[in-house]
This record gives sequence, structure tokens and C-alpha cells, in this order.
Amino acid sequence: MFEPGKFLVSEAGYFLVSTNLVKQTTSTLFAGVDSGFNHLIRPMFYDAYHEIVNVSNPEGQPRIYNVVGYICETDTFAYDRKISEVREKDILCFKNAGAYCYMMSSNYNSRCRPAEVLIMDGSAHLIRRRETLDDLLSTQIDPKIF
Repeated sequence: MFEPGKFLVSEAGYFLVSTNLVKQTTSTLFAGVDSGFNHLIRPMFYDAYHEIVNVSNPEGQPRIYNVVGYICETDTFAYDRKISEVREKDILCFKNAGAYCYMMSSNYNSRCRPAEVLIMDGSAHLIRRRETLDDLLSTQIDPKIF
């Protein structure tokens, strides 16, 4: 017996985010990213671990970060995580995300889901386009109550 999602596709997927904030407080260094638990809920939902790699600066000096998302509730992807130095606009890669991003994602706080890209034989292929606000509004019905 095995869990097909974990066994077959977890390692096949990576989740890429852009860093939009690096902030040092008295005791903590934060890396804020352009995503949230609406795209990868596992770390907030049950403290799941996803290795995070700074693909923009892989040789940077390792530092300890809390990686946080853009939703105001507790939206922390990682606590006290050693990552190569993170700068604004750096791309961070969450590994082992193949079974957990799109299928567990939501439009919480009216946030759109990101695109999905398949890399095959060194070529990138868009397999699911990024959602738009029009996509979110398309299912709403005007009840004419006002």
C-alpha cells in the first residue's frame, strides 16, 4: 500500500514564488513572497515540510529565514529555515510540491491560482494558464436584489 500522490508526483513538482520583501526584526529575518496558503496549504495546515531553495542566488551566504506569504492570517511557509541569502525579486523554489499545489489550492481572499508549466526534454509547456479576476467573477450571478 502507498499513497499515489506522494509516491508518484510529489517529487515531480516544484512551486516557484517571487520574493517581494526581506525584513529584519529584532529577532527574526523574514522573506515575504508573492503567494500564500491558498496556493500551498500544507505547511500551515499540518506543518508539512517543503525544502526551499533560492534559485536566483544559490551560492549566497546561508541565513536563517521565516518564509511568509501574502495573506494576513497565519501564512508561514517555513520557520527558522536556512536558505542562501534572499533578496527582493529572488525566486524561491519549494520542492516536493507536485501533489499538493493546484489540487489543494483555493481562491481564498479572491486570490487567483497561478499557471502550471510542464518542463519536458528541456522545453517549457504551459499546461494550465494563470487565473484572472474575470475567471473568479464568471460564476457569480447578479440576483437583481439592489
